[in-house]
Amino acid sequence: MATKKTAETSVKPVECRLKKLYKDTVVPQLVKEFGYKNINEVPRLEKIVLNAGLGDVKDNSKSFQLAVEELKSISGQKPLVTNSKLSVANFKVRKGMAVGAKVTLRRDRMYSFMDKLVSIALPRVRDFRGVNTNFDGRGNYTLGIKEQLIFPEIVYDQVEKTRGFDVTFVTTAKTDAEGKALLKYLGMPFRA
Repeated sequence: MATKKTAETSVKPVECRLKKLYKDTVVPQLVKEFGYKNINEVPRLEKIVLNAGLGDVKDNSKSFQLAVEELKSISGQKPLVTNSKLSVANFKVRKGMAVGAKVTLRRDRMYSFMDKLVSIALPRVRDFRGVNTNFDGRGNYTLGIKEQLIFPEIVYDQVEKTRGFDVTFVTTAKTDAEGKALLKYLGMPFRA
């Protein structure tokens, strides 16, 4: 009876650049700035949520699917299609109709998306001077992207219509100052 030889390879997964930056430099800077006594008190990025309202193409299933595919290529993860909870006659929306899509990114995908956003996508915005500093009071930050064309995955010739979406950074920070410091050290280009 022949035995199978299994080659054990010690391939270590490549750690995301932004995750390494957080561990090596951001955590010590935040401990120094805010005086945390325990390393677990240091705020961290919990998740990034991309949310696109697609109510304008709710009747056209082909356009809706194109918008969902664009969100999928931007995030690297399949979006969840959101349905309406109520019927609204003025907007011609019935209960259960598909009206949007969202993606929740965590762990390595979250860090790679943020790295792509701050180092590739945002610098491609024309006349870019930084992003607003409006936080929600609990250390979380929401950024509105006006058009999906700033991401390198989107092919300009295949775009049917420019659409925007919201990017929400959910952190474990207790205050806006801690959340802003965390995102600033991770590379978010805030307006001065």
